[in-house]
Amino acid sequence: MQISPIDLGILVLYLAGITLFGARFRRGQQNLRDYFLGGRTAPWWALACSIVATETSTLTIIGTPAIAYGGNLGFLQLVLGYLVARVILCVVLIPQYFQGEFYTAYQLLEKRFGARMRSVAAVVFMGTRALAEGVRISAIGKVVSVAFGTGDRISILVITVLTMFYTFEGGMRAVIWTDVVQFFLYLTGSVAAFFLLLHKIPGGWPEVTQVAAASGGKLRIFDFAFSLTQSFTFWSGLIGGTFLTMASHGTDQTMVQRLLAARNEHDSKKALLVSGVIILVQFTLFLVIGVMLFVYMRNGMMAVPEGDPDRIYPAFIVHGMPVGLAGIVLASIFAIAMSNASGSLNSLASSSMMDMGARRAETTAQSLGASRRMTLVWGVVLGLLALVPWGPVLVAGLTIASITYGALLGVFLLGTWNARANETGALVGFAAGLVAIIAVNRFTPLAWTWYVLAGTIVTFAVGTIASEVGRGSRNVAGGALPD
Repeated sequence: MQISPIDLGILVLYLAGITLFGARFRRGQQNLRDYFLGGRTAPWWALACSIVATETSTLTIIGTPAIAYGGNLGFLQLVLGYLVARVILCVVLIPQYFQGEFYTAYQLLEKRFGARMRSVAAVVFMGTRALAEGVRISAIGKVVSVAFGTGDRISILVITVLTMFYTFEGGMRAVIWTDVVQFFLYLTGSVAAFFLLLHKIPGGWPEVTQVAAASGGKLRIFDFAFSLTQSFTFWSGLIGGTFLTMASHGTDQTMVQRLLAARNEHDSKKALLVSGVIILVQFTLFLVIGVMLFVYMRNGMMAVPEGDPDRIYPAFIVHGMPVGLAGIVLASIFAIAMSNASGSLNSLASSSMMDMGARRAETTAQSLGASRRMTLVWGVVLGLLALVPWGPVLVAGLTIASITYGALLGVFLLGTWNARANETGALVGFAAGLVAIIAVNRFTPLAWTWYVLAGTIVTFAVGTIASEVGRGSRNVAGGALPD
């Protein structure tokens, strides 16, 4: 074992404490509104922290510094799109989510198109979320292998079981408030890592800027070249990032569930907008840590473990941090893994119950029991998917989501912006969008940052055409169409 007994003790104490803290929220649960929306009692600032904690993952914490280590700060161009998308969502989709008692994003599709569209969208969401969360949980194995010198299966088992337990017990309230704790923990750990690196690098910040400038401009942010094959440019970041975030925060049940858990529409919008400011600061911090790790290693203080950039930050935590602080930062990485998993478990269970006809129980107690059992089922699925080798974790996770997000966003916008669209057109457009982006992923060099935009355009265009064709066919057969 490579970490000290003190650090191990801190980690174990944290895991036990956060599990018990989350489980205590079982008290007061009376119905599905409490279990899946937390009774809509959470304040906006807690929801903002929960959104950020969900948007962040172990992939982010270990993968973002790795991107800057191997490149520069260009990833921030994508974050600009994250900010623009939040403003658009506050105008376009959030008001619609508060025009009724919705538990899931896909109930809005049913209201507009019908039950078939709702079920199809929910199935795609569940498949995408399960795969993406499998990647996220698997990333913790890289941290454990560096910290303990062991394989990752035990860590995956521990994270999955503990998270299943408190999500099973505490529902959405547990998810939100453990997110708040975990958000402050991992942000504190990251700030500590920044100042410790600054202290350890001879010459401090001037040395960082000098070495970074001499190494191909590692502090450069903007690249205004227009390229469809380069992931991080100003245009792919601003445009692609906008569509990616509109999809992830406006159509993915994991995020939408937090927006629906707000006390009212105003709080929901405030939580989303404030989370964008936090995300900008947070990603800047993670990327700068990556540049500092590059300078740190250039001074010969540490080597890249196993040639894997994703292991650089975990290796610094274990070998470069003092006893005690290393345990806190390791706990923060475990914290974010549990935060992501708990949110995914609750959203997958809610979509299964509310969108897929799994809600067959006749009484409130039976409904709550069925919801908890569904949480366990999805916990097993996520644990198994986490054992799959995924490669570079951050890009793998974002690519999986980007393949399906375009079709989801396209069908939501079709229902919002095209009053003449119908269910058949929406289903045809949705299928076309999925097929198109799977083909793009397999057979073209298009950068993943453009996937959501491309999928949205195909879905919206084909859905519009298919709706008009179907309308025209009925008009020919029946002589006239109602308005």
